[in-house]
Amino acid sequence: MSNSQANLPLSGVKIVELHAIGPVPFAGMLARNLGAQVTRVSPPTDTKLGVGVENKADLLNAGKTAVFTDLKSAQGQAELDKLLAEADVMLEGFRPGVLERLGLAPDKLLAKHPRLVIGRLSGWGTKGEYADRAGHDINYLGLAGALQSIGAADAPVPPLNLVADFGGGAMHLLVGVLSKLVQRSVSGKGGVVETSILAGTVGLTPIFYGMMFAGIWNMQRENNILDGGRPYYRVYRTKDDKFFSVGAIEAKFYVLLLEALGLKGEIDPAKQNDPSTFEATKKRFAEVFATKTRDEWAAICSKVDCCAAPVLTFEEAARDPHNLANGLYRADPFPQPNPVVNFDPPARA
Repeated sequence: MSNSQANLPLSGVKIVELHAIGPVPFAGMLARNLGAQVTRVSPPTDTKLGVGVENKADLLNAGKTAVFTDLKSAQGQAELDKLLAEADVMLEGFRPGVLERLGLAPDKLLAKHPRLVIGRLSGWGTKGEYADRAGHDINYLGLAGALQSIGAADAPVPPLNLVADFGGGAMHLLVGVLSKLVQRSVSGKGGVVETSILAGTVGLTPIFYGMMFAGIWNMQRENNILDGGRPYYRVYRTKDDKFFSVGAIEAKFYVLLLEALGLKGEIDPAKQNDPSTFEATKKRFAEVFATKTRDEWAAICSKVDCCAAPVLTFEEAARDPHNLANGLYRADPFPQPNPVVNFDPPARA
């Protein structure tokens, strides 16, 4: 990416991130990508910052300043207080009540540091029978109703931890923190932003409740417009046992898809959304996709605007020419994503 750290929107913003795994360090990473200076405070015993990886491979914490101290001790709290005196934001992801039991309740911190914005992310929320329990992405997806609708017809499939942890918890936390910083620029006062991974996951699902109310979404997997239930929004196996994605929802793209597959005249585009045709069309699409390799289909569909693209591995995505043309990855010291938001980019040709 072309932006230097000094020119990014959060340049000059200082964030203290209390040790956690998953969405809190991801939120801190995003803030750092936006220009913030992030200091991660960890217990003295947690010198390996990531989860089962060496520090050099821990991309969520790369570029953060590491401070190791015991927040249960007077010395540790004094070190934290010194950091907070100069900080704009503190992020924490403890279970409900842990911060208070450490003597670091938000009202106490704000009394001393009134401009501080405190971002709090729990797992299950602060109330209810799950509040004090441990959990991971798959569990929050389950209670939010999302996991039930993800996967093949016979069983739900966890979508990595991209949805609840990162898309739900971290993104909503960071939106809240940034909103509070905007408010502080007017009022001069900080405050508390609180959400949970469960809440953030629920926050991603309004479209489906609207579709259910409208009668166009049901609880059967692979039976809806966005879950593989339609022939035109589905993944197909290719001749080389790789996969190709199709998302030709709109009628004009569906017509072009039929042309790309050589099925113009064989399959009636007017029956695109006729449920009685779905299974036969899926079968025919599968037969056709199986006649060529993934990359052969990619070459064909690159010439047709039909909402279709190859399914790449992580390694392939990191060296794909289109992705590299957009600066999405870098190769040093190993293949990894770049920051993905550009600010004040050059004018488009």
